Amino acid sequence: MMKSEIDIINQIDAYLRGELSDSELADFEQKRLNDAAFDLKVVEHSNLVSHLSEYSEIIKLKSDMNIIHESLDIYALKNEVAPEAPIYIRLWKKYRINTAIAATVALIAVSGTLLSTGFFSKSISTNVSLLRREINSIKKSQNDLIKNIKPSKGPSNPGEFGGTGFALSSNGYVVTNYHVIKGADSLYVQNSEGEAFKAKMIYIDPAYDLAVLQIVDPAFEGLAALPYTFKKSASDVGEDVFTIGFPRDDQVYGKGYVSSKNGFAGDTVAYQVSIPVNPGNSGGPLLDNRGNVIGIINGKQTQVDGAAFAIKSTYILKSIDAIPQDSLDEKLVLSKKNSLSGLSRKDQFKKLEPFIYMVKVY
Repeated sequence: MMKSEIDIINQIDAYLRGELSDSELADFEQKRLNDAAFDLKVVEHSNLVSHLSEYSEIIKLKSDMNIIHESLDIYALKNEVAPEAPIYIRLWKKYRINTAIAATVALIAVSGTLLSTGFFSKSISTNVSLLRREINSIKKSQNDLIKNIKPSKGPSNPGEFGGTGFALSSNGYVVTNYHVIKGADSLYVQNSEGEAFKAKMIYIDPAYDLAVLQIVDPAFEGLAALPYTFKKSASDVGEDVFTIGFPRDDQVYGKGYVSSKNGFAGDTVAYQVSIPVNPGNSGGPLLDNRGNVIGIINGKQTQVDGAAFAIKSTYILKSIDAIPQDSLDEKLVLSKKNSLSGLSRKDQFKKLEPFIYMVKVY
């Protein structure tokens, strides 16, 4: 008999509270080993319970402190031990409400200015660096880039920002990171042959840092069948992985391994991977040895060499399922056949090249 979602949550709660019998505990642990989706649900619920518990402890501490504070006669104690306050203190007490209002207005004005300039978003990223590339900052002549782009298939200038994207289907749908295309006026994707095609944004999911694009250029003739599939179960720590991206103007291969099932600060949406990545790698696929896409690269830790992060493939699939069907010009059908398994890494790379794009933001 299938258990309801509530039954599953109740069972996980009982497990976390240590209320399962020995036989129930053994069955529970075995299910975690056999069912990656169930194991992920246990981890996510455990993190939620932990955060709620911490919040509850903070509320209790505040309540206890308030009770202690209310039991004290602060003003009597103060009058007994404190000398008469200087004139500026007495003036402050008299006019503090007006002063506080003025200070609040000033704070709101300053905060609004900082928000409009993106100050807070810059501060948040001090520990994790997103990997969008500023193309115009690269010291390379424009003529070198023009040689690799057919003039009829895109603008000759290199654009403002760049990242990586990869095909979701053979009819022109591409996935990348939301932060790569954020603020774009127009978008192009460039393939490994240097051909650039105009694209448009179909769907964004800022919570998961994902964006789906569609190639709308009349010069685009479609792709062959995709050689990879999307892994629906969780990958294991220590599993070998590789990625292909555009930290420069040609595709760069990087290899490594899954170093944690969770991302920065315990983020269950992402993996931590030990792999070399640089600005421009954002949006690149993360694949296992069999050629399954297990995630999409989106950032790296600034204080740790080789500590990168990738949004898990299950969240890519969730975002695809959430796309309103009326926003799709053509049906988006994912490949169900993996033709990379069993190939050497060199041959895997060759088969992947046509399906991985440089995303160019104007």
